[in-house]
Amino acid sequence: MESGSLLFSFFLIFSGAAVLASAALFTRQPLIVAYIVLGAVFGPYGAELVTDTGLLNDIAHVGIIFLLFLLGLDMQPAHLAHLLKKTATVGLLSSAVFAAAGYLMGCLFGFTQTEAIICGATMMFSSTIIGIKLLPTTVLHHKHTGELLVSLLLLQDLMAILVLLLLYNFDGGFSNSRFDILMAMAALPLLILCAFLAVKLLLLPLMAKFDRFHEYLFLLAIGWCLGFAELAHALNLSYEIGAFIAGISIATSPIAQYIAINLKPLRDFFLVLFFFSIGASFNLSLLGEVFIPALAMSVVCMVMKPGIFGLLLKRVSEKKSTAWEVGFRLGQTSEFSILIAVLAAGQMLLGEIASHVIQATAIMTLILSSYVVVFRFESPIAINEKLRRD
Repeated sequence: MESGSLLFSFFLIFSGAAVLASAALFTRQPLIVAYIVLGAVFGPYGAELVTDTGLLNDIAHVGIIFLLFLLGLDMQPAHLAHLLKKTATVGLLSSAVFAAAGYLMGCLFGFTQTEAIICGATMMFSSTIIGIKLLPTTVLHHKHTGELLVSLLLLQDLMAILVLLLLYNFDGGFSNSRFDILMAMAALPLLILCAFLAVKLLLLPLMAKFDRFHEYLFLLAIGWCLGFAELAHALNLSYEIGAFIAGISIATSPIAQYIAINLKPLRDFFLVLFFFSIGASFNLSLLGEVFIPALAMSVVCMVMKPGIFGLLLKRVSEKKSTAWEVGFRLGQTSEFSILIAVLAAGQMLLGEIASHVIQATAIMTLILSSYVVVFRFESPIAINEKLRRD
C-alpha cells in the first residue's frame, strides 16, 4: 500500500469513526459497535473504500499489545500468582464445558468432525480486548473483581496460544507441534526471569537517571513493551504474553502509573483500528448462510458463559454478585476465535461457511456483550452516569 492510500484509509477510518461515535453517543450505544459497523461498511466486502485489511490488521494488533502492557502495569506479581492459582480450576473446567458445547453445536449444524472440534476450541475463550476495555482502569483494576477477571483471561490466553501453536505447526505433523509447544512453555519462565532482571539492572537505573526527560521515558516504555513482545514471539509465545510480562515486571515501580497514563491515548488509537479490522474482515455476501447458525451459537454462548462462570466462581467462595459480574463480562467469544478461524481456514481445516460462522459468532457476541456490560455494570462508557467509571 502506498503512503497516499494509507493516509486516505486513516482519513476514512478516523473521520468515519468520529461521525459514527458521535451518533452512538447521542443514541446511547457502545462506541465499539460504531467501529465494527464502520469496518463492515468501508471494508472490502462493503463499499471497498479500505481494501488492505492485512496491513490494518497488523497495525491494529499493536493496540492489543499496548492493552496487555498497560494491564501488566496495574497488576502486582505476587497477587496475580495467587489469583491464577485460585482461578485455574474455574478456568479449566469452564473451558471444557464451553468446548463441549461448541463441538455439539458444530455437529448440529452439519460441520465435519475437524470443523466441530475447532468450533469447540473457539468457544473456550472470552475477549481480552472487551473484558479489559470495559473495565474501569482506576477502579476495578485495584479491586478483587478486576483482578479475578484478568486472571481468568490470562489463563484463557495461554490456552489460546496452545491452540494457535498447534495450527501454526499443523503442516509439520503432531510430533513437531508438540515439540514447539513444550519449547514455548519452557521459554515462559525464562522470559519472566529475564524481564525482572533487566528491570532491576537496566531499566529502572536508566529511568532514575533521566527521569526529567519525559520524552525519553515515553520512548523507553514503548521500546520495552515492543521489545519483549518480539522476544516472546521469537520464543514461540505470543506478542501479548510478552507485552504483559513487560508491564508486570515494572508494576511495582513508582514510574508505572506515569507510563500507563501517557500510553493510553496511543493504545486507543490502535484499538479503533482493531475494531475496524474486525468489521472489515467479514464477508457480507455470506451473511444469509451463516446468520442462523451464528445467532444460535451466540445465544448459547451468552446464556451459558455467565451461568457457568457464576456457578464455578461461587463454588470457590466468591460472592454471588462478583461471580455473576465476572461471568457477564466474559460472556462472549474472543478475538482469538476470529484469528483461529482465519488460520484454520488457511490450513484447509475449516470450510468457508464454518469459518464465517465462527467469525460471525465472535462479532455478534462482542457487540451484544458490550451492550450488557455498558447497561448493567461499571465501565468507562456506561450509559448511566452512576455506572460510568474510568
